[in-house]
Amino acid sequence: MTESEILSFNNHLYLYNSGYYMESPDAPLTVELLQEWLERHKQDCIRYRFLKAMYEGRHPILFAPKKEDYKPDNRIVCNFAKYIVDTLNGYFIGKPVKTVCADKAISAAITQIEQYNDQDDNNAELSKICSIYGCGYEFLYRDEIPRHCITYLTPLEGFVVYDDTVAKKPLYGVRYYYDKDNVMHGSVFTESVEIPFSDANGLHFMEEKHHFFKGVPLIEYIENEERTGAFEHVVSQILAYDKAISEKANDVDYFADAYLKILGAKLDEKSLEQLRRNRIINMESEITDQLVVEFLEKPNADTTQEHLLERLETEIFNLSMVANISDKEFGNATGNALSYKLLSMDNLCRMKERKFVSGMNQRWRLLASDPISGMPADAWMQLDYQFTRNAPRNLLEEVQTAAAMQGITSQKTQLKIISAVDNVEQEITEIDRENGTVPEDALRADRIDDGTE
Repeated sequence: MTESEILSFNNHLYLYNSGYYMESPDAPLTVELLQEWLERHKQDCIRYRFLKAMYEGRHPILFAPKKEDYKPDNRIVCNFAKYIVDTLNGYFIGKPVKTVCADKAISAAITQIEQYNDQDDNNAELSKICSIYGCGYEFLYRDEIPRHCITYLTPLEGFVVYDDTVAKKPLYGVRYYYDKDNVMHGSVFTESVEIPFSDANGLHFMEEKHHFFKGVPLIEYIENEERTGAFEHVVSQILAYDKAISEKANDVDYFADAYLKILGAKLDEKSLEQLRRNRIINMESEITDQLVVEFLEKPNADTTQEHLLERLETEIFNLSMVANISDKEFGNATGNALSYKLLSMDNLCRMKERKFVSGMNQRWRLLASDPISGMPADAWMQLDYQFTRNAPRNLLEEVQTAAAMQGITSQKTQLKIISAVDNVEQEITEIDRENGTVPEDALRADRIDDGTE
């Protein structure tokens, strides 16, 4: 995003978010229709580029008009946007999502696909993209081997068009880019084919080809139904904080290099030429025996500035619902107190989790629809996703709580309380083996089936 675009957007912070791209399923796919979508996406990208600039620390204060040379002009960026996104996603998906299936054949196929695509990293990046822009995309394709490949895209690189029914079924997925000569290339994906296009010599379609999936292989993930980024609704507070702390730094510079006032004596022209450079104010007086030479002091607004900065910081974290984990009071909290401090962020993650699960269901439904996956078409319906919050744990409290549940709940429920137990079923098997209730041969066979031995 250019400097002028960042400043222009700063004057219109609440740019309209166009939301879903909708189209009638009966409307034929034409070049004119594609052009209409691309023009709309071009407008949406203004907002996306601004949010990207905010996350990367390129805030409007860096590009504001310069002050006069004789005035301090500090430009300090406090990147709360990045802090909010990284803290939220570290808590939400810092511990990788586990895809669990009771069917061992399906589980093995899923593990193979995830390992081939380094899916833990893909999930983390996709989650971060959603928190920055309010939405993100996952693209599925076959490579030359052939094997299934999964990658992530930002909303600057494509979009999905849905039908205008209550089901909002994906009709088309559009992915495009510009080459070094600023020529656009891309593809429109339908439920069965890929239709390449280019704007070289005018926008036009090229020969279509099948993509092997039974559905649009461009999947949209959203942060929330409103498609707002994690820091988007506190942008004004972040920019106000940048301005306030920069002005505070300017005041520090001013006091470090204050003007000297000389009253009762007149300086010559040569000396006055250096007035601004040397920060000296000279006022002539007819009473020459009353000479005053002292530094001109500016009213001290330090207390007011500190109150403003403190209030802005508090509002940024309260309204974004992300915990300020660097707060000294946060570090001293344990047990229930810590849970309450994380409650708002945990609620935010629960909403994000439901949206993420919806996208992952689409991922595995599409992958299972391709015969090379080795999975039945309905395999995605047998999957369960385990999200684990990356929060500080008090293992002693967890064990004491689990012990207190003895005789009230099942052993499985007890073990779920303890964060040190990664696999509850395997832990129960190990406990039974130690108690002599499971033959060693049966345990070894189970490990072989799981691929752990």
